[in-house]
Amino acid sequence: MLKFYNSLTRQKEEFVPKGDVVKMYTCGPTVYYFPHIGNMRAYLFMDNIRRVLKYNGFKIDGVMNITDAGHLTSDADEGEDKMLVASKRENKSPWEIAKYYTDIFMEETKRLNIDLPNHVCEATSVIPEILDFVTSLVEKGYAYETSKGIYFDISKFEDYGKLGGMNIEDKLAGARIDVDDEKKSPYDFAIWIKAPKEHIMQWESPWGMGYPGWHIECSAIGKKFLGNSIDIHTGGVDHKPIHHENEIAQSDSLEGKKVVNTWMHVEFLQVDGGKMSKSLNNIYTLNDLKERGFDFEDFRYFYFMAHYSKQQNFTFSALTSARNSLKNLKKLAIEHKGKGNKFDTSAYEEEFLNAINDDLNMPVALAVTLKMLKENKSDDIYQALLKFNEILGFDFEEKEDDIPSEIKELAKERWEAKVNKDFAKSDELRNKILDLGYVVKDTREGYTIEKK
Repeated sequence: MLKFYNSLTRQKEEFVPKGDVVKMYTCGPTVYYFPHIGNMRAYLFMDNIRRVLKYNGFKIDGVMNITDAGHLTSDADEGEDKMLVASKRENKSPWEIAKYYTDIFMEETKRLNIDLPNHVCEATSVIPEILDFVTSLVEKGYAYETSKGIYFDISKFEDYGKLGGMNIEDKLAGARIDVDDEKKSPYDFAIWIKAPKEHIMQWESPWGMGYPGWHIECSAIGKKFLGNSIDIHTGGVDHKPIHHENEIAQSDSLEGKKVVNTWMHVEFLQVDGGKMSKSLNNIYTLNDLKERGFDFEDFRYFYFMAHYSKQQNFTFSALTSARNSLKNLKKLAIEHKGKGNKFDTSAYEEEFLNAINDDLNMPVALAVTLKMLKENKSDDIYQALLKFNEILGFDFEEKEDDIPSEIKELAKERWEAKVNKDFAKSDELRNKILDLGYVVKDTREGYTIEKK
């Protein structure tokens, strides 16, 4: 039985899609800067869900948005558009910024072997659908116009606050005085923003030139590709109190019913026990990890070491532990490959399935995998591992050709020096190879080269 924790009901529930195909929406990146490892945890989470669904035999119709307009520097509709901030910072057009950082993000997902949805949609490509959505909300009485834009009236949606755990009365009681006295409530949110003439990204609308609010983008994209019934909606835990709360309000109001059945949220990735911050200089990208000698798979393994619903603490010590564990897993795997002994893996396959189906319990799934690999050598175990790898997503092919020719030549020279009993030169070359990020290990047959 497959079970997921539903953030809306605050309980673990058996997952049963409404149709033959699982409809899944994922909140994608705002493409105004380099994605950091905290961002990428959210997309490994998405990948994890998609792989588990497929492992259980489900087909998926999925979509992820790319926010290239409308996301203000505050999630609560304040400040400048993040794309315009980046445009000023880099002296490029918002379109150039979006293209550049979207390409980087897509490359990062490839590096981490993330299974992307079949639809990836930029917000700027669905402006007509967004305008239709906003117009319908106005016509139905859920939204109103001010001099600054079109706002959703949260008083018209009685379940507002259910996802974040606060009702409207509590919100209003604790509300600060808002600078916009045209809004009926401080918590009413913009679904269309009227643009000043100097605003770079703007489109024609029934209310003059403007651009979409961030929250309406996801609802409109979800409706376009998945219709008015979505099985799973994913995102970061930081989206719950505002962005996803607002999505629920506007989508359910438009359709007159609950649109999303299961909401799933991944917790924050901390660094050295605290929040990632530019001021602390502790925001890392995948390239930063690569420059320190780590492979992208090391971070993928690191993600599996904690449950998605728990805050995970990133340290380079923990990443080193993940790298060593992955190396050990791959070493054990190769030892089983092609061995003739028969082994019944059914018990391990059941344990693994139970772990992943228990709300993506990847730490347990990893433990089951490693326990199986410690059994007597058998190709049956290797074949079971390849089945598990539909979830794990690692590359178990030996990659000797990936070792640079320079390292191979140095290793060959070191071996010749050792054979000729020139141990001083042998040690010097070993240390040089080590400084370049590789380790030479002597064996009975000669030597091996491994990445440090």
